[in-house]
Amino acid sequence: MANGGAVSRVAVIGAGSWGTTVAALLAPVVPTVLWSRRAEVAADVAAGRGNRRYLDGYALPSQLEATDDLGSAVRGADLLLMGVPTHGFRQVLESVADAVEPGTPVISLAKGFERSTGLRMSQVAADVLPGRPVGVLTGPNLAREILEGRSAATVIAATDPSAASALQGLLASERLRVYTNDDLVGCELGGALKNVIALAAGMAEGLDTGDNARAALITRGLAEMTRLGVALGGDPMTFAGLAGMGDVMATCMSPQSRNRWVGEQVGRGASPESVLAGMDQVAEGVRTAPVACEMAATVGVEVPVAEGVRSVFDLGRSPTEVWSELMSRRSGPEVATT
Repeated sequence: MANGGAVSRVAVIGAGSWGTTVAALLAPVVPTVLWSRRAEVAADVAAGRGNRRYLDGYALPSQLEATDDLGSAVRGADLLLMGVPTHGFRQVLESVADAVEPGTPVISLAKGFERSTGLRMSQVAADVLPGRPVGVLTGPNLAREILEGRSAATVIAATDPSAASALQGLLASERLRVYTNDDLVGCELGGALKNVIALAAGMAEGLDTGDNARAALITRGLAEMTRLGVALGGDPMTFAGLAGMGDVMATCMSPQSRNRWVGEQVGRGASPESVLAGMDQVAEGVRTAPVACEMAATVGVEVPVAEGVRSVFDLGRSPTEVWSELMSRRSGPEVATT
């Protein structure tokens, strides 16, 4: 869609549950190809058997194409959606950079940071493919519910408003409300940081702290991510919206949330290593927590929840000990005025 033109072909890179769901939403509206690094997943989708690895039992639109050939997926696409986990995001983009047309927007579906650089995914995309519009699709979007046709809302932010509007038009339906937001920084930070809060909320559930305690933790976690997000350049209103509070609520409360589930297992006494080793998909909050703590130190913001999560997953401390420390912190005014 160079120069603001209409979208004629979309490539969705990454066939996890969310990438597949977004591709399924787009395929009946615009020619869409889904790339999977696993040949068997691409073959199943292309043959009409669905994505049996990540979304077993869910039918996908017959119009959806699929391939394990990254170059062929990207060639001719005038909108590129990146559903690759953060740790592989740069490598996949670099391997296909020559095939991406000039002016093609690159929209991230991933929620996290690049561990080695601390960059947001749109920044990684701009680094690998300079000159293209970049953006993010984010919000309280549990893949299976959306694929089932249940009501939901999402938000798109991009450096080029026409790219956000184009994707908004393709995705919007009677059951999916699609908003745009001009705060790309805040939208990406909200989507990444809420996974850390969800890990903490899961651990609180595993520790059987009770609903009051979990509600307090989630609320203070939202305040923490808002403080950090604003210090890093986000709009405070973004963290009260779909990319902030909305995503926090869904990810902290739903049993479908991978980050919440991981936290709960660890809170019940399982080792982080064993829980993560048994997963098919990625709990991004584990990689996000140390980056968030480093960012917070740089801008002088306290992030006790993120520090607690990092200490459990990176330093081997017990969730019980970390919970006790959080509860014994000195209390101050709930709303800071400076």
